[in-house]
Amino acid sequence: MDNFIFDIDGTLLNTEKMYMLPLKKVLNENGYPVSYEQCANTFGITSLDALKMLNVAESDIDIILEKWMALIPDYAKDVNLFDGILETLSILSEKKELAIASSKVREEYIRDVKRFDIDKFLSDIVLADQIKRGKPYPDMILKVIQDLNLNPENTIYVGDTIYDLQAAHNANVAFGLAGWQTKFTDKFKEADYLFNDPKEMLDL
Repeated sequence: MDNFIFDIDGTLLNTEKMYMLPLKKVLNENGYPVSYEQCANTFGITSLDALKMLNVAESDIDIILEKWMALIPDYAKDVNLFDGILETLSILSEKKELAIASSKVREEYIRDVKRFDIDKFLSDIVLADQIKRGKPYPDMILKVIQDLNLNPENTIYVGDTIYDLQAAHNANVAFGLAGWQTKFTDKFKEADYLFNDPKEMLDL
């Protein structure tokens, strides 16, 4: 593989609880008795799509979204890069084209990712507010391919959710499961690669 495109949440950064705990709290306080597991099943798609998937009434979406976003910074202190990510990105960037395609919007990227100083390894960053459709549609991956004039046959998208897998295959690129975050199950049987540790990506 010559080109690596990465998801962020649950792939590079350990952020699941930062998003899902406040989501559950806000929904429960506003008449939606959802479990943490139900919330976690939406991890990896846009905020708006997550609320729709959880059957939030259209009339409630704006206020729920506002309250959810306001609470997230209170849970941000424990966010960190997964072990081995920084070293792996550094080594890969010496010979490979690296990019990000994430459901984050620009404000979230600045808040959550900038402090880890990984931009220096990246040739492109495509976020949800730059495209019309989020994952599982392939739009953000296709934009990276177009921006950098990549060959899809030599490109892999690394992520941690079924939406990442679907987006990768919808873009006709290989998919690698971030196994350091997500356990391999039957729903990932179509994954092209399973990485149990970030450094395993160096074998490609």
